[in-house]
Amino acid sequence: MFARYLLLRLWQVIPVLLGVSGLAFLLMHLTPGDPAEIMLRSDGVQPTAEAIEATREALGLNRSIPDQYVHWLGRVVRLDLGISYRSNGPVLTELLARLPATALLTGSALAAAILIAMPLGIASALYPGRWPDRLGRLCALLSASMPSYWLALLLLYYGAVKLKMFPVMGMDGAASLVLPALTLGFGMAGIYIRLIRASLLEELGKLYIKAARAKGITWPRVIAGHALRNAMLPSLTLLGVHVAGLLGGSVIVESIFSWPGIGKYAVDAIFAKDYIVIQGYVFMMAVAVVLINLTVDLLQLLLDPRIRLR
Repeated sequence: MFARYLLLRLWQVIPVLLGVSGLAFLLMHLTPGDPAEIMLRSDGVQPTAEAIEATREALGLNRSIPDQYVHWLGRVVRLDLGISYRSNGPVLTELLARLPATALLTGSALAAAILIAMPLGIASALYPGRWPDRLGRLCALLSASMPSYWLALLLLYYGAVKLKMFPVMGMDGAASLVLPALTLGFGMAGIYIRLIRASLLEELGKLYIKAARAKGITWPRVIAGHALRNAMLPSLTLLGVHVAGLLGGSVIVESIFSWPGIGKYAVDAIFAKDYIVIQGYVFMMAVAVVLINLTVDLLQLLLDPRIRLR
């Protein structure tokens, strides 16, 4: 049963990837600007019409859009995402070179969000209407209403300029990770605080909690071993969405802190009309989103017996 479900989900991945990559390919070719001309101008050359046409032919841009897309798909099957117009380097190699920086930032941001949201969400559910609940709601409100770029600039001003505790920008040691991770983590924490509070309050009112208490099980054990496990299932689903989004690159935060991740690399490619890089980035992120969502679904199958029965 489990293997059949897994094979079915993997089979559904194919049309999703084809649809996402095809739509991205079409939209990029409909945007104004000629990548051949942009590439020649970036070298400080005033391109002639003959030079532009020769560059377009060398890059394969004079073919029809369907022909270019089919040719690109043929390379993808061989794990070849093409050659960047700007750097003349393999796109897959350049994306993988920037993936560790983005993965490190993603993991640190998720850790910061969990460290903020878990205690506040649990305390809000255990003491509704009292000061822990009010504190949790205040943090959730600030998290939801505070733009990430404003929080990033605020942390830079006080943490790096005033107190001189952290580097201003770049990726240089653990200290340089604190401010961007805190920016992203606090931005995500608000929704988890509200979600954990609502889910835990719902679980605490169910009959199995009362039955566990009637058996003499201690309150901390009831919370940790029973209520919290079931209350975390909605947060697990949302966590998969956030992981996929962070792996895609938090463009604003990476740009402010000059973090050498995938998001900044993709933005630079968009400005340069580097179709091959953009298409490779979209395809790679689509694969990451599909695999992360599949992993979350499989984890829910393991954690919730009711899903397995259905």
